[in-house]
Amino acid sequence: MSALLRMKVLVVVVALLGVGGVTAAVASGGGGQSRFSTNLIGYEEVPAISTTGGGTFRAVISRSADEIRYRLTYDNLQGTTQQAHIHFGQESVNGGISVFLCSNLPNPPAGTQACPQSGTVTGTIRPVDVIGPAGQGIAAGEFAELVKALRAGVAYANVHSSVWPGGEIRGQLGDRDDDD
Repeated sequence: MSALLRMKVLVVVVALLGVGGVTAAVASGGGGQSRFSTNLIGYEEVPAISTTGGGTFRAVISRSADEIRYRLTYDNLQGTTQQAHIHFGQESVNGGISVFLCSNLPNPPAGTQACPQSGTVTGTIRPVDVIGPAGQGIAAGEFAELVKALRAGVAYANVHSSVWPGGEIRGQLGDRDDDD
């Protein structure tokens, strides 16, 4: 086989591989991760705390990337459960609230369910549920930005209690420590 023919074959193979990669990225909604799970512990808090509490958070972004179904389970908190959120912030950094998962405080966003003292909270996050944080570049309703943050590993789930109002247990989403 001549060098010119080998080069032509190589160009065709590379082109086909490139088309296959683009097709796979489009089929998976942009090529990003769509399932997230993490363990929530006090050592993930900033600053880290020692607590008896623990939990898990699992979420799935829909194929059309227009909703996120989640399941938050936790128990043994040292304080009374106050609220739980998804925050926008990289590992070891506190960030603003993007979405309420549950709350026992007065005046949470409309439709926010109550937090059990321990147990499981499930729900679906839609664009209307995204509240920010505007100060970090995510405006209310910017669901696509929340999805990007999850896929980039710069979001975390957090459960707050009366003993630890800044957060008692936390787990980073979309990073290498995810269970999935």
